[in-house]
Amino acid sequence: MTSKQRAYLKGLAMKLDPVFNVGKSSITPEFTSAIAEVLETRELIKISVLKNCLDEPREIAEVLAERTHSQVVQVIGKKIVLYKESKDNKKIELPKK
Repeated sequence: MTSKQRAYLKGLAMKLDPVFNVGKSSITPEFTSAIAEVLETRELIKISVLKNCLDEPREIAEVLAERTHSQVVQVIGKKIVLYKESKDNKKIELPKK
């Protein structure tokens, strides 16, 4: 992903509300599969890391991106933004490279 594409996705993500909250149990297989399903339909999602989660947001973002085959757009504070291009119905048209 180019910096231009990342900047475009960051702009879109500013308007999004968090879809998931990572809590005390951190990342479970069920949580990961739910995120993968939502990424397939929405392409761009925001995740909030709650205060009772002991893991670092950057580590959580990297693990989720690896497990869901998505890309980390940004991690700011306790907010994570992930992007994965949908195979079926593309909703977001990225700027050309």
